[in-house]
Amino acid sequence: SYYCTCTRARIQSIGGIYDGHCRDLHHGPDNAAVRIRQQHPVTQFTDLLRGIIHADEKLAREDFIIHRRDGLFAYNLAVVVDDHFQGVSEIVRGADLIEPTVRQISLYQLFGWKVPDYIHLPLALNPQGAKLSKQNHAPALPKGDPRPVLIAALHFLGQQVETHWQDFSVEQILQSAVKNWTLTAVPESAIVNSTFSNASC
Repeated sequence: SYYCTCTRARIQSIGGIYDGHCRDLHHGPDNAAVRIRQQHPVTQFTDLLRGIIHADEKLAREDFIIHRRDGLFAYNLAVVVDDHFQGVSEIVRGADLIEPTVRQISLYQLFGWKVPDYIHLPLALNPQGAKLSKQNHAPALPKGDPRPVLIAALHFLGQQVETHWQDFSVEQILQSAVKNWTLTAVPESAIVNSTFSNASC
């Protein structure tokens, strides 16, 4: 690893991918981020839902930041260390996190740790194509009976739902969903009804 003083503005001015400018300049820690010296880039990985996913070569080979200049550890390093020490063996998350996966796998390999299995689920999007999230000011889930929303989520993920789910409690719906979960039924992308979105992932 090495210290880097490049600004976001500089990196954007050269196309958005860091070019290794500070790699051999021997900067000190003052007002500097720490970048990994990427010597074993990961250019593809297997997603248990989507199959082999190929990464952008330039992104995979980039010396990415592992410690920010504000003193915080970067997301990719923090999540890998946290998941490893919690014994996480399977990571199931949204498709918006496919891109950083190769960086995270490269860290697992650098540390000599077992790489977890990955599943990236389709995203629920608003009509403008943005992910339904607090960050994007998505409306809150309706108050009251949560069961219709749970059923809509299961349909979104391609899962079978009990015919008479109205007779089930929330706990029974969740127990049934876990028991009958079928990964192969989950769509890689989805067009969903207005409960979630009318956009495709």
